[in-house]
Amino acid sequence: MKYLFMTADKFPPFRVDVRVLFGEEMTSRRHEIDWILPSAKARSRSGIEPYGNGRAWVGAAASGTSRFAKTMRLLQSFVHDVRVLSLARRNKYDFIQVKDKFVGALFGLLAARLTRTRFIYWLAYPFPEAWLYDAEIGATQHRFVSQIRGLVATFLLYRVILPRADFVFVQSEQMKADIAAKGIGMNRMHAVPMGVSSEVLSAIDQRKAPEVRSPSVIYLGSTLRVRRLEFVIEAFAKVLNSVPEATLYMVGGEHESDIEILRGRARELNIDDRLVFTGNLPREQALRWVHAADVCISPLFPTPILNAASPTKLVEYMALGKPVVANHHPEQTRVIEESGAGLCVPYDVDDFAAAIVEILNDPIKAAEMGKKARDYVEANRSYARIADQVERIYEDIICGESRSNGK
Repeated sequence: MKYLFMTADKFPPFRVDVRVLFGEEMTSRRHEIDWILPSAKARSRSGIEPYGNGRAWVGAAASGTSRFAKTMRLLQSFVHDVRVLSLARRNKYDFIQVKDKFVGALFGLLAARLTRTRFIYWLAYPFPEAWLYDAEIGATQHRFVSQIRGLVATFLLYRVILPRADFVFVQSEQMKADIAAKGIGMNRMHAVPMGVSSEVLSAIDQRKAPEVRSPSVIYLGSTLRVRRLEFVIEAFAKVLNSVPEATLYMVGGEHESDIEILRGRARELNIDDRLVFTGNLPREQALRWVHAADVCISPLFPTPILNAASPTKLVEYMALGKPVVANHHPEQTRVIEESGAGLCVPYDVDDFAAAIVEILNDPIKAAEMGKKARDYVEANRSYARIADQVERIYEDIICGESRSNGK
């Protein structure tokens, strides 16, 4: 197959669902993919870069962190997205796929209609709802901008883009149900949860993990305030009542200001000497910390937005053979129940702490959970298996027989 893929992910793609599923798996199956991508680094001119079995048209990007520079990058991205019209005219694509873009998706949809090819939309996260929620709770410095952005994206996504898409990929079964409630047919959607690259994770297994103090509890991922990770600090304070020698490692973090809030809460509880913050790390290095853990945690604050997520950290923990403590959440609950990879409890400080203590105090049970975790991921969440599913759906779309997933 030959298709054009426009995505909000920057070049070179970092997110595993783009880099591994498309940059590795699909290209290894001889799919020829052309890409339209913004640049992760500053560059004065747009250009063409080889990527996978195709080419990546990478947009220009102004340097700097000023408001002017940010505005320039938005304008450059807008102009770059228009390129889809000329590329679609010059090349015969089986379909055009757009991921997590809204204004850009309008150009992709127009290009598909003008060239009489199929238009596929891929939504990895409920961005419009998230922007509106950030404005509502004050999780952004620019509440008005976030609110306007959310309102515009909501209109474009649910009134224009999704109703006219030939097919829609979403991140989870919960997101699929949420979108269906807005009038989009279930038979035109398919949920593709986050997976892992078995080859990459197996290679990490062979490398030396960082030295950590045992017993160790590890959280991997974002520390943004919207995640409300004070919950983790408070739960761990209760863990220390039963396992005083434990250490909590917070691996990751986009902004030092968010991390400092968590440090402050730890100081208030007088447990700051039992916490380690690594700050933002390259993915491979971050996963080495996970490999050193005794138990890994996946807390998700229960909101409609996060309920639609497919947590990457959960399957990465499991792929590395680690027992997991998670709170009730549509995807987490299902995966833990199906796999036996850990404990899933209510979003409650006492319950979460008790589950961590239970696993720390039973190494044999923890090892059994870890084995079940890895077996489940290899059978269900490797990107090779996910690519099989996506490829079959592409074949059905091209043949004009959209797969029915709502039955």
